Amino acid sequence: MQYWMVKSEPNSYSWSDFEKVGEDVWDGVRNYQARNFLRSMEVGDKVMFYHSGKEKAVVGVAEVSASGFPDPKDEAWTAVNLKVDHPLNNPVTLAQIKEEDQLSELPMLKQSRLSVLPMSKEEFELITKMSL
Repeated sequence: MQYWMVKSEPNSYSWSDFEKVGEDVWDGVRNYQARNFLRSMEVGDKVMFYHSGKEKAVVGVAEVSASGFPDPKDEAWTAVNLKVDHPLNNPVTLAQIKEEDQLSELPMLKQSRLSVLPMSKEEFELITKMSL
């Protein structure tokens, strides 16, 4: 199993929007490195859902339900299906993440512009623990 983080501006597509549909296509990614990460996702992989913009917090966990396929909006790009797993008990803010030494190598801190990023199992588990 692999672990990922996807980022979304809540004004465009929020965790609550995602919860309403339960499962959705994760498309519209137009960065080559993020596209390659999407292509690496496999069914069953766990995904942290991060609200970017003003909120800046991990708010929920999803699961990959369909691996890479052509983006319906532009077949030159890649999409995956994600399904809601569960909301976090408490959002984990970017400030909290930055304060945690064990998360100092988290890719989102080094490549903040990417909307799809890998995580280690340990990073995923620590953020989950921080949300309790």
